[in-house]
Amino acid sequence: VEYSPFFEHRLACASAANFGIVGNGRLWIFNTAAPPGTANPDAAVERTYDTQDGLFDIAWSEVHENQLVTSSGDGSIKLWDLSLADFPIRNWSEHAREVFSVNWNLVSKDTFLSASWDHSIKLWSPESETSLSTWQDHTHCVYQATWSPTSATAFASASGDGTVRTWDARAPRASTVLRAHDGEVLALDWNKYDPAVLVSGSVDRSVRAWDLRRPDRPLAIVGTHGYAVRRLRCSPHSRAVVASVGYDMTARFWDLDAAAAAAAGPPPPPLHVHDLHTEFVLGVDLNMFVPGR
Repeated sequence: VEYSPFFEHRLACASAANFGIVGNGRLWIFNTAAPPGTANPDAAVERTYDTQDGLFDIAWSEVHENQLVTSSGDGSIKLWDLSLADFPIRNWSEHAREVFSVNWNLVSKDTFLSASWDHSIKLWSPESETSLSTWQDHTHCVYQATWSPTSATAFASASGDGTVRTWDARAPRASTVLRAHDGEVLALDWNKYDPAVLVSGSVDRSVRAWDLRRPDRPLAIVGTHGYAVRRLRCSPHSRAVVASVGYDMTARFWDLDAAAAAAAGPPPPPLHVHDLHTEFVLGVDLNMFVPGR
């Protein structure tokens, strides 16, 4: 799921049948605004697009308010325009396996990244028919690649090889390799207020914070889930708040400052646990326009 960077009530969701193992996908566009006279309605469906394979991730364009990209289990990436019906306006098929992540550049706003189970990360432009660059340092599936919120060329990646790596898009190899977890690393995000701080989540159930100025050890063990951590998001409104979701069917909110202060002991309890889901929780996003949503 991802909120639009242009409209506070517009939300996109990428979905897949049968947990993405086999079956079709669907792109959903929701309007979360409350109609007149209601206080807390269900989100209204504005538009849907069906695909032949499951969709795993989504990223809104930072330039065009009606455009977004999706990543798919068949290795394809599709660019959609909400002003048009039925079909994507561009389709790329360079990855050899599932594309698990797409992420738009927040600074330059003209490119996006993809991360795939084929061990590669690719750089794309909506205007180009082919990828602009490819990186292949990882030795296992790449589950996520995410741009820095403060640099047009810096990004980080999370992989099944147990590492988090940081990159300069102008260089062919990773600039930093963090031996981040004892298991596959499924998720990461950049702190929006400190460009040297990253947060990662793993099948080892832990959420960990890292300071790139001291990459040899975690800044903090932020917290733990009951099962694997599937996705993370650092708050756009608070330096300390981190949200995580996982296969234990919960969404949890953590205090990074409290975790760093307790570095010598067990991590503090979460600020809040949302446990109303009845299946795996695979996505989370925080609204940049509305604190607390």
